[in-house]
Amino acid sequence: MKYSGFSNEQLLQLVEQLEILNHQLLKEQEQDTRLEYAWTGNLGHWYWNIKTNAVTFNPLKITNLGYKEEDLPSQVTYQFFTDKLHPEDFQNTMDAMLKHLYGGSGVYEAEYRIQAKDGSYKWYYDRGKITQYDEAGKPVFLAGIVFDITEKKEMQLDLEYKNGILAELSSIDGLTRISNHRTLLERLEYEISEANRANKPLSLAMFDIDDFKKVNDRKGHVVGDKVLVDIAKIIQENTRATDLAGRYGGEEFMVILPNTDLSVASIIAERIRKAIAEYGFIDEFTVTISGGVKKYSGEDLYELVHAADVNLYEAKRLGKNRIVF
Repeated sequence: MKYSGFSNEQLLQLVEQLEILNHQLLKEQEQDTRLEYAWTGNLGHWYWNIKTNAVTFNPLKITNLGYKEEDLPSQVTYQFFTDKLHPEDFQNTMDAMLKHLYGGSGVYEAEYRIQAKDGSYKWYYDRGKITQYDEAGKPVFLAGIVFDITEKKEMQLDLEYKNGILAELSSIDGLTRISNHRTLLERLEYEISEANRANKPLSLAMFDIDDFKKVNDRKGHVVGDKVLVDIAKIIQENTRATDLAGRYGGEEFMVILPNTDLSVASIIAERIRKAIAEYGFIDEFTVTISGGVKKYSGEDLYELVHAADVNLYEAKRLGKNRIVF
């Protein structure tokens, strides 16, 4: 850097800045603290002189982002880096720094995305602390260390995505792609708790395909599976966003109807029954269902399911293709 064009004030400021930096470097060399980090493969230290707003750093911090020395201003400020933060990470990073500066945390620590010269983003892990204060006790100098954690973060995000898929797969029925037995019971347990807490109605509907064994015997299991898929779709299309429909097991389906009294629940169940009876299944044959509806009245989970099943079996006894409530 050429200093011939600097004013006396700028030169004095530079000397002061270098003295502070030199003091910090000597301190680190003597104590060998490395800010409590002995990790290898990092992007090196950074130093921020708050008074002059000058940031001194290991060149790796910036070359890692695709910048060259000639791309940098004569004095790199704190804003040179913060202006490149991802919009979603900016506020959290600023809050972490301010919290440390005002004594709310022992160290500054943040994970953020920072934009490279080519427009892409890298993940950095940044940690620092105030190392020098003025006579009034205000911070004047921070030292820190930064790591490129892009690869680690991408692996973490990929793992979270895959775990999300696994969680979804574990909660849905593999054939019909609606909620499975376990998910239904977990949701029903929650809705019972909510109904008790908020004193709101709750209803449960159980459905069973009429004479499904005959479908498999006459048409084969491939057609039988297609019937199950179609019925699951019809049930979902005729329920509300607040309801939960699922395959309870075999050819039996359940619909949980939160904040729903018996009259509304029976209308929804009848709508489902009618839609299935009128649907043109594969090979244009007719399939019907029977259903039982029960309003929650203080039973435990299994008693409620059993009560709805009792109404379902009564619908079968009365001739099938009907809803009993």
